[in-house]
Amino acid sequence: MVVDMRKLAQIVTLMMIVSFIGCAMGPDFKKPVVETPDNFRFSESKSKEVVNLKWWELFNDPVLYSLVVEALKDNKDLMIAASRIEEARASLGFTRANQYPRLDLEAGAAAGTYLGISRSSTTDKTAFIAPVLSWEIDFWGKYRRATEAARAELMASEYSLRTVQIGLISEVVSTYFLLLDYHQRLKISEKTLDSRSNSLEIIQKRFDRGTIPELDLNQAQIQKEIAAGAIPLYQRLIANTENVLSILMGKFPGEIKTGYDLNQQALPPEIPVGLPSIVLERRPDIAQAMYLLEAQTASIGVAKAMMFPSISLTGLFGVASSEISSISTDGTVWSVGGSLLGPIFDFNKSRQRVEIAKERTRQALYFYENRVLFAFREVADALNEIQTYKKQISAVERKFKAAENAAVLAKMRYDKGVTSYLEVLETERSLFDVGLEFSQLKQQYLNAYVRLYKALGGGWLTKAEMEQTQHQPEAQKKQPSH
Repeated sequence: MVVDMRKLAQIVTLMMIVSFIGCAMGPDFKKPVVETPDNFRFSESKSKEVVNLKWWELFNDPVLYSLVVEALKDNKDLMIAASRIEEARASLGFTRANQYPRLDLEAGAAAGTYLGISRSSTTDKTAFIAPVLSWEIDFWGKYRRATEAARAELMASEYSLRTVQIGLISEVVSTYFLLLDYHQRLKISEKTLDSRSNSLEIIQKRFDRGTIPELDLNQAQIQKEIAAGAIPLYQRLIANTENVLSILMGKFPGEIKTGYDLNQQALPPEIPVGLPSIVLERRPDIAQAMYLLEAQTASIGVAKAMMFPSISLTGLFGVASSEISSISTDGTVWSVGGSLLGPIFDFNKSRQRVEIAKERTRQALYFYENRVLFAFREVADALNEIQTYKKQISAVERKFKAAENAAVLAKMRYDKGVTSYLEVLETERSLFDVGLEFSQLKQQYLNAYVRLYKALGGGWLTKAEMEQTQHQPEAQKKQPSH
């Protein structure tokens, strides 16, 4: 028996060696080569540096910083993405285990005049217990390719988390600036209402004395109510925006504390956008798409391996007894066997499985290439927005100063009887509209910087994470392919 077990061990060892040195079907993954332009469109910076920092700190608003930190800690979408990483890690371990033998315990007991061979004139009793070794030899590399795919999916899930993080940070910051914009417009509306209420009182007294027509009184009443109607509008928008921010931070809807107002927000310094090729390394959505392409490439090998026979090995070694109630045994029992199962004719089902995998890989490649194009478009759009909003704000700022002066002059001219009240109404309406426009443009200008940071792949959350990401490609090269 010792000799037999040694032979069994030798067979198992030999088959394991064959399994690990066997061929792996399908193509090996090669990182797609993307030719990038030398510079970004609308980029004024020639710097080769890349911003690696908590970029939202550049706005220098402590309240904004605390909102981002809280969102990163409690946001539910972020928790889902983190959970998916753990799921992918478990899936990798589950898939990798298929490469190795499986040991089970098999036991049974029976009594009767028929135990599966022939009828007996006496009542026979049997019992056995034995560990069972079963193993499908991965000669064609099916499980190695499946493990390769699972490993790539794990990496994709980790970059998916980074994508969600950058998206979350960008959404918190941009929503915060929108909230400041609505607060600013509410202040403008309240200030305008106070001014027009005072003007209406004066107009009412003049009308009561009969010095002005009723038309002037009605026009003043209309302008007051326009300002009054804007107040609940912006109060509603503020509340809705606070609710959005609350959900982003993983909290129930509630009031959000704000820091500096919109006009006090510091603009970030000039952003060194770096070389276009660096964006391909920094953007987590591009890295995620690349690893999904790698996983899909490995699935071609799995599909091809399924076209060939699967070789299985089973072994059993245990004890058996002819008496169920007896503690003693009749001796040891053992068995070793192998099986081969493969398709012969399946109406091209196996070939179609390979074609499906190839087409899905082609789709994954197109998706990767499209993400690259989309990334460059986002950078170009954000750079263009920063340039054009800056010019637009300068023009609107000059228009606002002119509207302020015109409103003062028109009121003086009306008080002296030089002009009609329509001139006052027109200048006040322009001043109100330009004030709202200026607030909105300032918010859009700040959010253009947010979109640029997001388009460039954002900033790493910590120095340790930054170093880990920088060394990750080298570490991945050292990983075995199976």
